[in-house]
Amino acid sequence: MLITRRLIRAIFIAALFSALPVSSGANDDNDSLLLLATTTSTANSGLLDYLLPEFEKDSSIRVHYIAVGTGKALRLGKDGDVDVVLVHARSAEQKFVDSGFGVERFDVMYNDFVLVGPPTDPAKIASSQSVFEALDKIRKSQNTFISRGDDSGTHKKELSLWKGIDYSPEGDWYKEVGQGMGKVIQIANELGAYTMTDRGTWLAYRSKSNLALLYHGDQPLFNPYGIIAVNPWRHSHVNYSGAQSLIRWLTSSKGQQLIAEFKVQGEQLFIPLSGQGGP
Repeated sequence: MLITRRLIRAIFIAALFSALPVSSGANDDNDSLLLLATTTSTANSGLLDYLLPEFEKDSSIRVHYIAVGTGKALRLGKDGDVDVVLVHARSAEQKFVDSGFGVERFDVMYNDFVLVGPPTDPAKIASSQSVFEALDKIRKSQNTFISRGDDSGTHKKELSLWKGIDYSPEGDWYKEVGQGMGKVIQIANELGAYTMTDRGTWLAYRSKSNLALLYHGDQPLFNPYGIIAVNPWRHSHVNYSGAQSLIRWLTSSKGQQLIAEFKVQGEQLFIPLSGQGGP
C-alpha cells in the first residue's frame, strides 16, 4: 500500500510541476529532492530563481517549487503533496501548525503591500494618512477595485484591511477575479482600476502597465513570510530532513544576507526577518 501511495504522489507531483520553472535531476531520490509550495510573489519577483541555485549548491538537494496563493500552498501541505511551504499569512500559518499539519513556523523575511491605480487617482488616495483612509476613499467613490479573490496571502490581507474599516466589499465596482498577482495588475491596468499588490510583483510589472504607485508605507501593509516543514508524523513520505535543511539555510546568516542583497531595478524587495522578532 505504501508503494502505491508513493507512486500516486509521484504521478501527481510530476503533473503538478511539469509546466513550472524547476531545478531537478532525473535520478533524484527522496532525500535529494525537495517539493516546495510557495507564493506567486516569491516567483514573480525572481527571488526563488536567485536563492534556490545557491541552496542546491550548498546542500546537494534539488528543489521543485510551485508558486500559488497561500491558501492553495497550505492545502498542498495539508495533503502531503509537498514537503515544505513558504507563505505569507501568519494567522493561517499558525492554524496550519496548531492543527498538526506543520511542525513549526520560522520567520524568514518581510516586504510590504502597496496600493496602485490610475495616475489620475480619481479616489484621491495618495493624500491618505492611513491605508484604512485610502480604502475608505475607494469605497466611497466606488472606483473599480480589482481583488485577487483567490484565498492567497494577498487576498487574506486585503480582506483584513477592509475589515479594519468595518466593511465587506461588494458591488459592481469591486471585482474578484481569482487570478495571480501579475494577472491582477494586468487586469487593473486594462480597466484603469485600483488594486493591492506586493511590492516585488509591482516592480516586476510596473514597466508593463500605465498604473502608478499611489499609497504605501503604513504599518498594516507590512507582509511577513514564514516557512514550515510539513509534519512527517502525519505524512510519513515527506522529505522532512530536506525541509529542515532548507529552513536552516534560509534562516542562516548566508541565506539572510542573500535575501537582503536581492534587488529589482535597484530596490531591495525583502527584509531579512530571522531572529529579529517581526517587522
